[in-house]
Amino acid sequence: MFKGSFTALVTPFRNGSVDEKAFQDLVAWQIAEGTHGVVPCGTTGESPTLSHEEHNRVIELCIEVAKGKIPVIAGTGSNSTAEAIDLTRHAKQAGADAALVVAPYYNKPTQEGLFRHFEAIAKAVDIPIIVYNIPGRSVVDISVETMARLAKIPTIVGVKDATAKLDRPTQTRLTCGPDFCQMSGEDATALAFLAQGGVGCISVTSNVAPKLCAQMQDAWAKGDYATAFALRDRLAPLHDAMFCETNPVPVKYAVSLLGKATADVRLPLVELSEGSKADVRAAMTAAGLL
Repeated sequence: MFKGSFTALVTPFRNGSVDEKAFQDLVAWQIAEGTHGVVPCGTTGESPTLSHEEHNRVIELCIEVAKGKIPVIAGTGSNSTAEAIDLTRHAKQAGADAALVVAPYYNKPTQEGLFRHFEAIAKAVDIPIIVYNIPGRSVVDISVETMARLAKIPTIVGVKDATAKLDRPTQTRLTCGPDFCQMSGEDATALAFLAQGGVGCISVTSNVAPKLCAQMQDAWAKGDYATAFALRDRLAPLHDAMFCETNPVPVKYAVSLLGKATADVRLPLVELSEGSKADVRAAMTAAGLL
Protein backbone atom coordinates (compact mmCIF):
# COMPACT_ATOMS: atom_id res chain seq x y z
CA MET A 1 0.00 0.00 0.00
CA PHE A 2 2.78 2.46 0.98
CA LYS A 3 6.40 2.17 -0.07
CA GLY A 4 9.53 4.21 -0.58
CA SER A 5 10.76 7.26 1.30
CA PHE A 6 8.24 9.03 3.53
CA THR A 7 9.34 12.18 5.36
CA ALA A 8 8.55 12.47 9.07
CA LEU A 9 7.99 16.20 8.81
CA VAL A 10 9.27 18.77 11.28
CA THR A 11 6.79 21.37 12.50
CA PRO A 12 8.33 24.83 11.97
CA PHE A 13 7.81 27.41 14.71
CA ARG A 14 8.18 31.18 14.68
CA ASN A 15 7.80 33.31 17.79
CA GLY A 16 6.36 30.34 19.64
CA SER A 17 3.62 29.55 17.13
CA VAL A 18 3.36 27.12 14.22
CA ASP A 19 4.78 28.78 11.10
CA GLU A 20 2.05 27.73 8.70
CA LYS A 21 3.64 29.19 5.58
CA ALA A 22 7.02 27.63 6.25
CA PHE A 23 5.36 24.29 6.88
CA GLN A 24 3.36 24.31 3.66
CA ASP A 25 6.39 25.49 1.70
CA LEU A 26 8.35 22.60 3.17
CA VAL A 27 5.69 20.11 2.08
CA ALA A 28 5.66 21.58 -1.43
CA TRP A 29 9.46 21.33 -1.60
CA GLN A 30 9.31 17.70 -0.47
CA ILE A 31 6.93 16.90 -3.31
CA ALA A 32 9.11 18.73 -5.84
CA GLU A 33 12.17 16.80 -4.65
CA GLY A 34 10.47 13.47 -5.26
CA THR A 35 9.67 12.21 -1.77
CA HIS A 36 7.13 9.39 -1.89
CA GLY A 37 4.96 10.49 1.03
CA VAL A 38 4.81 12.70 4.11
CA VAL A 39 4.02 12.13 7.78
CA PRO A 40 2.94 15.18 9.79
CA CYS A 41 2.63 15.23 13.59
CA GLY A 42 4.93 12.37 14.46
CA THR A 43 7.76 12.53 16.98
CA THR A 44 9.82 14.61 14.55
CA GLY A 45 6.87 17.00 14.28
CA GLU A 46 7.00 17.57 18.07
CA SER A 47 3.52 16.18 18.54
CA PRO A 48 3.95 15.93 22.35
CA THR A 49 4.04 19.73 22.64
CA LEU A 50 1.44 20.59 20.02
CA SER A 51 -1.99 21.51 21.35
CA HIS A 52 -4.88 19.48 19.95
CA GLU A 53 -5.88 22.48 17.87
CA GLU A 54 -2.34 22.86 16.49
CA HIS A 55 -2.06 19.13 15.86
CA ASN A 56 -5.22 19.06 13.81
CA ARG A 57 -4.31 22.25 11.98
CA VAL A 58 -0.87 20.94 10.95
CA ILE A 59 -2.48 17.83 9.47
CA GLU A 60 -4.96 19.98 7.56
CA LEU A 61 -2.17 22.22 6.24
CA CYS A 62 -0.23 19.19 5.04
CA ILE A 63 -3.22 17.67 3.26
CA GLU A 64 -4.00 21.00 1.55
CA VAL A 65 -0.63 20.85 -0.22
CA ALA A 66 -0.05 17.12 -0.66
CA LYS A 67 -3.46 15.57 -1.25
CA GLY A 68 -3.68 13.91 -4.63
CA LYS A 69 0.08 14.22 -5.23
CA ILE A 70 1.62 12.00 -2.58
CA PRO A 71 0.13 10.07 0.37
CA VAL A 72 -0.26 11.69 3.78
CA ILE A 73 0.06 9.43 6.81
CA ALA A 74 -1.07 11.54 9.77
CA GLY A 75 0.40 11.00 13.21
CA THR A 76 -2.54 10.43 15.54
CA GLY A 77 -1.12 8.42 18.42
CA SER A 78 -1.49 8.99 22.16
CA ASN A 79 -1.06 7.06 25.39
CA SER A 80 -4.78 7.68 25.91
CA THR A 81 -6.86 5.43 23.67
CA ALA A 82 -9.78 7.88 23.67
CA GLU A 83 -7.50 10.74 22.64
CA ALA A 84 -5.94 8.65 19.88
CA ILE A 85 -9.42 7.86 18.57
CA ASP A 86 -10.32 11.57 18.49
CA LEU A 87 -7.12 12.50 16.66
CA THR A 88 -7.58 9.64 14.19
CA ARG A 89 -11.18 10.66 13.50
CA HIS A 90 -10.02 14.17 12.67
CA ALA A 91 -7.30 12.86 10.34
CA LYS A 92 -9.87 10.81 8.42
CA GLN A 93 -12.25 13.76 8.18
CA ALA A 94 -9.40 15.99 6.97
CA GLY A 95 -8.60 13.54 4.16
CA ALA A 96 -5.48 11.74 5.37
CA ASP A 97 -4.61 8.54 3.51
CA ALA A 98 -3.68 6.70 6.70
CA ALA A 99 -2.94 7.21 10.39
CA LEU A 100 0.36 6.52 12.15
CA VAL A 101 -0.48 5.39 15.69
CA VAL A 102 2.33 5.02 18.19
CA ALA A 103 2.42 2.43 20.94
CA PRO A 104 1.19 4.03 24.18
CA TYR A 105 4.08 5.57 26.09
CA TYR A 106 4.67 5.99 29.84
CA ASN A 107 1.73 3.86 31.03
CA LYS A 108 3.46 0.63 29.86
CA PRO A 109 0.54 -1.58 28.76
CA THR A 110 0.88 -5.34 28.50
CA GLN A 111 0.77 -7.07 25.12
CA GLU A 112 -2.97 -7.58 25.63
CA GLY A 113 -3.35 -3.89 26.45
CA LEU A 114 -1.45 -2.96 23.30
CA PHE A 115 -3.67 -5.19 21.21
CA ARG A 116 -6.86 -3.74 22.66
CA HIS A 117 -5.60 -0.16 22.22
CA PHE A 118 -5.05 -0.57 18.49
CA GLU A 119 -8.15 -2.73 18.10
CA ALA A 120 -10.29 0.01 19.69
CA ILE A 121 -8.93 2.67 17.33
CA ALA A 122 -9.46 0.43 14.30
CA LYS A 123 -13.05 -0.27 15.36
CA ALA A 124 -13.77 3.42 15.93
CA VAL A 125 -12.29 4.87 12.74
CA ASP A 126 -12.34 3.35 9.26
CA ILE A 127 -8.92 4.43 8.00
CA PRO A 128 -5.73 2.47 7.20
CA ILE A 129 -3.56 2.33 10.33
CA ILE A 130 0.21 2.03 10.51
CA VAL A 131 1.28 0.80 13.95
CA TYR A 132 4.33 2.68 15.24
CA ASN A 133 6.61 0.45 17.31
CA ILE A 134 9.34 2.51 18.99
CA PRO A 135 10.44 0.93 22.27
CA GLY A 136 13.13 3.57 22.82
CA ARG A 137 10.45 6.21 23.39
CA SER A 138 7.38 4.23 24.44
CA VAL A 139 9.30 1.70 26.65
CA VAL A 140 7.08 -1.17 25.44
CA ASP A 141 7.89 -3.35 22.42
CA ILE A 142 4.99 -4.70 20.39
CA SER A 143 5.86 -8.38 20.02
CA VAL A 144 5.76 -10.24 16.73
CA GLU A 145 2.91 -12.33 18.10
CA THR A 146 0.87 -9.24 18.98
CA MET A 147 1.62 -7.71 15.58
CA ALA A 148 0.33 -10.88 13.94
CA ARG A 149 -2.94 -10.52 15.87
CA LEU A 150 -3.20 -6.88 14.82
CA ALA A 151 -2.49 -7.73 11.18
CA LYS A 152 -5.71 -9.75 11.10
CA ILE A 153 -7.69 -6.53 11.59
CA PRO A 154 -8.43 -5.36 8.01
CA THR A 155 -7.60 -1.66 8.53
CA ILE A 156 -4.31 -2.29 10.34
CA VAL A 157 -2.15 -2.45 7.26
CA GLY A 158 1.44 -2.10 8.42
CA VAL A 159 4.08 -1.06 10.91
CA LYS A 160 6.69 1.63 11.30
CA ASP A 161 9.45 -0.39 12.93
CA ALA A 162 11.90 1.63 15.02
CA THR A 163 13.19 -1.30 17.05
CA ALA A 164 16.52 -1.29 15.16
CA LYS A 165 16.30 -5.10 15.23
CA LEU A 166 17.06 -6.28 11.72
CA ASP A 167 15.67 -9.75 12.35
CA ARG A 168 12.27 -8.21 13.13
CA PRO A 169 11.07 -7.44 9.57
CA THR A 170 11.67 -11.02 8.45
CA GLN A 171 9.89 -12.39 11.52
CA THR A 172 7.00 -10.00 10.93
CA ARG A 173 6.80 -10.90 7.24
CA LEU A 174 6.60 -14.59 8.09
CA THR A 175 3.85 -14.10 10.67
CA CYS A 176 1.87 -11.20 9.15
CA GLY A 177 2.28 -12.03 5.47
CA PRO A 178 4.02 -10.32 2.53
CA ASP A 179 1.25 -7.73 2.07
CA PHE A 180 1.71 -6.28 5.56
CA CYS A 181 3.44 -2.94 4.92
CA GLN A 182 6.71 -2.66 6.84
CA MET A 183 8.34 0.77 6.96
CA SER A 184 11.63 1.35 8.75
CA GLY A 185 11.74 4.01 11.44
CA GLU A 186 15.55 4.03 11.55
CA ASP A 187 17.39 5.98 8.85
CA ALA A 188 20.75 4.35 9.52
CA THR A 189 19.45 0.85 8.73
CA ALA A 190 16.86 1.79 6.09
CA LEU A 191 18.56 -0.10 3.27
CA ALA A 192 19.25 -3.18 5.38
CA PHE A 193 15.59 -3.12 6.42
CA LEU A 194 14.60 -3.44 2.76
CA ALA A 195 16.80 -6.50 2.39
CA GLN A 196 15.06 -8.06 5.39
CA GLY A 197 11.57 -7.67 3.96
CA GLY A 198 10.67 -4.01 4.37
CA VAL A 199 9.21 -1.74 1.69
CA GLY A 200 10.30 1.73 2.76
CA CYS A 201 11.33 4.17 5.46
CA ILE A 202 9.63 6.94 7.42
CA SER A 203 12.66 9.17 7.53
CA VAL A 204 14.00 12.05 9.60
CA THR A 205 16.92 12.70 7.26
CA SER A 206 14.62 13.21 4.29
CA ASN A 207 13.54 16.54 5.80
CA VAL A 208 16.82 17.87 4.40
CA ALA A 209 17.75 15.23 1.80
CA PRO A 210 14.41 14.16 0.30
CA LYS A 211 15.80 13.57 -3.19
CA LEU A 212 18.69 11.40 -2.01
CA CYS A 213 16.51 9.34 0.33
CA ALA A 214 13.92 8.77 -2.40
CA GLN A 215 16.59 7.91 -4.95
CA MET A 216 18.04 5.26 -2.63
CA GLN A 217 14.63 3.64 -2.22
CA ASP A 218 13.99 3.83 -5.98
CA ALA A 219 17.37 2.30 -6.79
CA TRP A 220 16.69 -0.64 -4.49
CA ALA A 221 13.24 -1.19 -6.01
CA LYS A 222 14.80 -1.27 -9.49
CA GLY A 223 17.50 -3.71 -8.46
CA ASP A 224 20.20 -1.06 -8.99
CA TYR A 225 22.11 -2.10 -5.91
CA ALA A 226 25.32 -0.26 -6.78
CA THR A 227 23.47 3.06 -6.77
CA ALA A 228 21.55 2.15 -3.63
CA PHE A 229 24.78 1.26 -1.80
CA ALA A 230 26.50 4.45 -2.97
CA LEU A 231 23.60 6.56 -1.69
CA ARG A 232 23.54 4.62 1.58
CA ASP A 233 27.19 5.47 2.14
CA ARG A 234 26.72 9.11 1.14
CA LEU A 235 23.83 9.49 3.58
CA ALA A 236 25.36 7.57 6.51
CA PRO A 237 27.23 10.52 8.12
CA LEU A 238 24.14 12.66 7.70
CA HIS A 239 21.98 10.08 9.50
CA ASP A 240 24.45 10.12 12.39
CA ALA A 241 24.37 13.92 12.55
CA MET A 242 20.57 14.02 12.59
CA PHE A 243 20.66 12.07 15.84
CA CYS A 244 23.67 13.67 17.52
CA GLU A 245 21.19 15.10 20.03
CA THR A 246 17.52 14.39 20.68
CA ASN A 247 15.36 14.32 17.54
CA PRO A 248 14.14 16.71 16.14
CA VAL A 249 16.63 19.26 17.47
CA PRO A 250 19.43 18.46 14.97
CA VAL A 251 17.15 18.13 11.95
CA LYS A 252 15.39 21.41 12.70
CA TYR A 253 18.78 23.11 12.78
CA ALA A 254 19.62 21.39 9.48
CA VAL A 255 16.36 22.62 7.95
CA SER A 256 17.26 26.14 9.10
CA LEU A 257 20.60 25.89 7.28
CA LEU A 258 18.64 25.30 4.09
CA GLY A 259 16.59 28.43 4.80
CA LYS A 260 13.35 26.45 5.02
CA ALA A 261 12.37 27.35 8.61
CA THR A 262 13.75 28.45 11.95
CA ALA A 263 15.54 25.99 14.22
CA ASP A 264 13.11 26.76 17.05
CA VAL A 265 11.95 23.89 19.26
CA ARG A 266 9.64 23.84 22.26
CA LEU A 267 10.66 23.09 25.82
CA PRO A 268 11.65 20.69 27.20
CA LEU A 269 13.75 20.46 24.01
CA VAL A 270 16.44 23.12 23.75
CA GLU A 271 18.69 24.64 21.09
CA LEU A 272 21.40 22.46 19.57
CA SER A 273 24.82 22.84 21.18
CA GLU A 274 27.56 24.63 19.28
CA GLY A 275 29.60 21.47 18.83
CA SER A 276 26.62 19.60 17.40
CA LYS A 277 25.84 22.52 15.10
CA ALA A 278 29.31 22.14 13.61
CA ASP A 279 28.76 18.40 13.20
CA VAL A 280 25.44 18.91 11.41
CA ARG A 281 26.87 21.55 9.11
CA ALA A 282 29.87 19.35 8.25
CA ALA A 283 27.64 16.33 7.50
CA MET A 284 25.37 18.39 5.26
CA THR A 285 28.35 19.80 3.40
CA ALA A 286 29.83 16.33 2.93
CA ALA A 287 26.49 15.09 1.53
CA GLY A 288 26.45 17.96 -0.97
CA LEU A 289 23.49 19.74 0.58
CA LEU A 290 25.36 22.95 1.46
